[in-house]
Amino acid sequence: MTHEDPPTRFARDTAVEPLGEGRYRARMDRSWWIVNGPNGGYVAAVLLRAVLAEAGDGGRRPRTLHVQYLRPPAEGDVDVGVTVERAGRTVTNLTVRMFQEGRLLALGLASLAVDRDAPVAYDEDPGLPTLPDGRPVPRPEEVPHVEVDPERDVPMRGHYDLRWVLGDLPFRPGRTGEARARCGGWLRPAEPEPVDEVVLTAMSDAWMPPIFCRVDHPLAVPTIDLTVHYRGLPADPQDHCFVEFAAPVARDGYLVEHGRILARDGTLLVESRQLAVVA
Repeated sequence: MTHEDPPTRFARDTAVEPLGEGRYRARMDRSWWIVNGPNGGYVAAVLLRAVLAEAGDGGRRPRTLHVQYLRPPAEGDVDVGVTVERAGRTVTNLTVRMFQEGRLLALGLASLAVDRDAPVAYDEDPGLPTLPDGRPVPRPEEVPHVEVDPERDVPMRGHYDLRWVLGDLPFRPGRTGEARARCGGWLRPAEPEPVDEVVLTAMSDAWMPPIFCRVDHPLAVPTIDLTVHYRGLPADPQDHCFVEFAAPVARDGYLVEHGRILARDGTLLVESRQLAVVA
């Protein structure tokens, strides 16, 4: 996108307007609703947008973002406050809060840091997963578009090109023989949008909860907190990314979901973890 191009829908919907002294104004758009409120990844993306604006240093990339969700926003304007807690030689630590009509909705911690020369560097991440029979996952252009969970109206899904690869489709357990709380596939914004850390933040919560692969009816799975660790950016920012999510334990009314986002070549881009209620 050049400076003459109009902003994309994603850029508009996650935009923050500076008001001075660490304060920003944003707008929650209803097209990002899931059931009873906006998608948590979308809220986190808006928070990160404000954090980056306040830091004002393109050399310090996001390394981690942790968001706790207190209340779901309503459609309309929200206020975002960012505080630089410390700006060191290589790392900047910030806190961020979202308010609506004076009520605290979400609060977060973020760390931005420069790239550093280190004496050790390696990558032992397993890369792209395999299918249950051991075959490699198909490329996105080899995966037919299949509408998933068509019975429910979830506006947020219209923002993504989603191609299901791993796991049973939602609320149809046992169809693939896995019967596990694990799912994934290829994902990218539906409208051309370069995949950066803000987009990756939204994508970290854009897939259907893996618990849906184990049950035959819809459940409410609201997020209590979401943590995103940023590992890299795709070589082709317009390409699909592969997402994989698993929730191996649901107990006492809660689950922890583990996520990975990978580039087409299997390079790890993001690791995520969220705690959610099972209702």
